Amino acid sequence: MSDPRRRGVVWLGSPAFPEAARTALADEQLRANLKRATGTIRDKRLAVAAELDDWEELRESAAAIKKRISRHLDRYLLELEASVTAAGGTVHWAADAAEANRIVTELVRATGASEVVKVKSMATQEIGLNEHLAEAGITAYETDLAELIVQLGDDRPSHILVPAIHKNRTEVRDLFVAEMGHWGQPAPEKLSDAPRELAEAARLHLRQKFLTAKVAVSGANFAVADTGTVMVVESEGNGRMCLTLPETLITVMGIEKVIPAWQDLEVFFQLLPRSSTGERMNPYTSTWTGTTEGDGPRDFHLVLLDNGRTDTLADTVGRQVLACIRCSACLNVCPVFERTGGHAYGSVYPGPIGAVLTPQLVGVENAASLPFASTLCGACYDACPVKINIPEVLTHLRAEAVKGKGAASAEALAMKAAATVLDSPRLLAAAQRAAALGGKVLAREGRIGRLPGPLSGWSDTRDTPAPPAESFRTWWRKNRKEERP
Repeated sequence: MSDPRRRGVVWLGSPAFPEAARTALADEQLRANLKRATGTIRDKRLAVAAELDDWEELRESAAAIKKRISRHLDRYLLELEASVTAAGGTVHWAADAAEANRIVTELVRATGASEVVKVKSMATQEIGLNEHLAEAGITAYETDLAELIVQLGDDRPSHILVPAIHKNRTEVRDLFVAEMGHWGQPAPEKLSDAPRELAEAARLHLRQKFLTAKVAVSGANFAVADTGTVMVVESEGNGRMCLTLPETLITVMGIEKVIPAWQDLEVFFQLLPRSSTGERMNPYTSTWTGTTEGDGPRDFHLVLLDNGRTDTLADTVGRQVLACIRCSACLNVCPVFERTGGHAYGSVYPGPIGAVLTPQLVGVENAASLPFASTLCGACYDACPVKINIPEVLTHLRAEAVKGKGAASAEALAMKAAATVLDSPRLLAAAQRAAALGGKVLAREGRIGRLPGPLSGWSDTRDTPAPPAESFRTWWRKNRKEERP
């Protein structure tokens, strides 16, 4: 497995999830912001999903399409390349983050531009494109409102759909006033934290960038193999401005985003908006096929990004995470994410999907704590519009993480000891007697506090029930009566 620094998915220097989660849990304002935002989105999603009598059938259809794609991904990608090329676009293949960054930087330099405007893109965050462009003297301006907030605050996104979910509107107002002038149009005087005024401040700030930028960089929600059509769905219209006004458009897309045919969109366009924003349809759905004389960008480049996806595809259990359509429904129902936020995951991809996607993109050994960042409650599986069995992948990756520690790991030794005890009635009885004795010493009000030694990690975050004073085996031996004929 390659070095995660080359792939760029994880944030170097980030603490492991348990440590980062403790810090996040201590931030009461963060927890309040997360609870309010995820609760609102969750309720809206449930309401609009319930309007469709065939919701479960749509989920089954989407899952079937995605499974077909994973079986024939090579064929669909070659078909997509041929379709885009025939429509006047140029396709580039990037094996990893470094290659993708190099391709995009060279394309921007060839135009002579020193600035680019960006449509919200998880793929470009994954490869650290903004930072790489900055090193080359090229400034990237985020135009999605939430991404703009993150950029102005020199922050990191904490949610797939709402990257600035960890901030409330008062914090956003203060950030606009302090930082907008350093990036261009300053915030209006006496700006309040009213949503309408904040949106207007962002519009005024970005308008000049839209009108002067020669190059735009986008991600993609889907790309249709048989037509070569690429598309972005968004809620603000900033994407439409970026996709139509600049002379050059560069799209960076993970290879798993390809779909076989145009009619497949019928399924995904019903599932995605309802699962992500709780809307019946996206306010803006932009599609483009190559280039058209006198309409839109004169040059279109599609960068197909692997960056660990082929390795993930090789795992017959883990590959199902490539079906993700980045709706973020799993984040909004996850009790862990709601309390810790996205930064605790130390990755571009937070929440349940990040806990299973990140370790596969960078190698389990480089994100070993993430598969354990879950209660395994299964809410993510129930919410996923493409039926990714996230709990199954979590347990699969947990086993890989333990296996990677070798035979001498604490988990391996504990399981080996447990197997030996459970295989011997004599040892089991002795262990039960010892547990009962230890429980009498350690228990207070029927609960044990902090356990000693290597077991302390378990008891730091939960109460441990005291073992019963008498085991069932002992009770049975005392109380059973011999049956008489």
